[in-house]
Amino acid sequence: MSQATIPRDDKCNGWYQLLDAPAPARRLNARETADWLVIGAGFTGLAAARRVAELRPFDRVVLVEALRVGQGASGRNTGFVIDLPHKRDLEGDDLAHKQRLLSLNRAAIEDLETLVRRHGIDCGWSLAGKYQGAVGARGLKYLDHYETLLKAFDYPYRRLERDALASILGTRHYAAAIYTANTALMQPAALVRGLGETLPANVELYEHTPVVNLTRSDGQWCATTPEGEVRATNLLLGSNIYAQEFGFLKHRMLPVMTFASMTRALTEEEMARFSTAPHHFGLTPADHAGTTVRLTPDRRLIVRNQYRFVPRYHDDLAERTRIRQGHRDSFEARYPELAHVPFAATWGGACGLSRNYTAFFGKVGDNAWMSGVHQSVGAARGTISGKLLAEMATGQDSRQLADMLAVSGMPALNPPEPFLSLGVKARMKQAAWSSRSEL
Repeated sequence: MSQATIPRDDKCNGWYQLLDAPAPARRLNARETADWLVIGAGFTGLAAARRVAELRPFDRVVLVEALRVGQGASGRNTGFVIDLPHKRDLEGDDLAHKQRLLSLNRAAIEDLETLVRRHGIDCGWSLAGKYQGAVGARGLKYLDHYETLLKAFDYPYRRLERDALASILGTRHYAAAIYTANTALMQPAALVRGLGETLPANVELYEHTPVVNLTRSDGQWCATTPEGEVRATNLLLGSNIYAQEFGFLKHRMLPVMTFASMTRALTEEEMARFSTAPHHFGLTPADHAGTTVRLTPDRRLIVRNQYRFVPRYHDDLAERTRIRQGHRDSFEARYPELAHVPFAATWGGACGLSRNYTAFFGKVGDNAWMSGVHQSVGAARGTISGKLLAEMATGQDSRQLADMLAVSGMPALNPPEPFLSLGVKARMKQAAWSSRSEL
């Protein structure tokens, strides 16, 4: 991995800034050997390390993370763990495929909730459900289509119009929304940090330990870090888009960054507009290029929109200023009476997409397994696929594992540069323009 692509913390993640300072990082600064090497301590890597340690309690498991746990992509999303399949999957005719995805996502939510309760992880975990919102005619067209898909899937929902929404969302900006009850909301940086702090005793977590080179020789995987080295018999990859820097799924991933801004905590007076309890919610846009909105339990409003293609996995901080202004416009369109409320943070988080909307799960080499390219739904998919990746690697068999294999595939090859960048950027601009009324 080159210096240009090594993960780095831009110190802008609003979720992470709300956490107490962690204990000093344990860095890998020697030559180590292990039975299992897990790269990446996000949702996937944490779940994989936990499960393989449970299944092989006498094996040594080494988990390496380039940043601190919670600083990377898993700690930068908007804090949804959604049970429903992605809308693109709902649009298919294969009912069994949809049921498998629903079952896997619900298993992820159940697993995470169990760990949160068992270990007392303070991450604002709440089975609050989510709203799918429409602003204008374009959004309503997509919302009507979404309602049709839910009916066809026989999934329970509730549709609310503007007047009923106003007291919940604190704004009359939305014409309508569909509420589904089985989504969990949480503070993602707090959740993944808590998961990292409660790993089994036979997992050794090293932070600030990026893998700069990964090779295989003499039947072992060798990961070189700036200060040390790990040699391991087995490799589990939870590094998502960075995996292609090690030669896996090369030219099959689209690294895309989404952006969010978070306000300071609202005052009692400012909170009066949200009169329907509970006073927190999560809303995703019916038009996928629209705006996501959250009100957190600690009274912060978050808006998320805008996408950028980031082939080096980092964004341009100068561009961030323009993105922040776009967030400001979206925020004030929804909450003009709160125009005086400043943003406390604006940040981006990278996710892995594929041209054929296909996620990968399976073996990528001798004693090497990977889950990634999660199509920006990594909290649920990463959690359950990480767990099942460990089960696959240790020779387990289950209905869940069969379901995961059935809903996974091979991401499509990307066209060569410069055609890839030109095409992706043009498509994003077109989507933003078409969806401008929903921003």
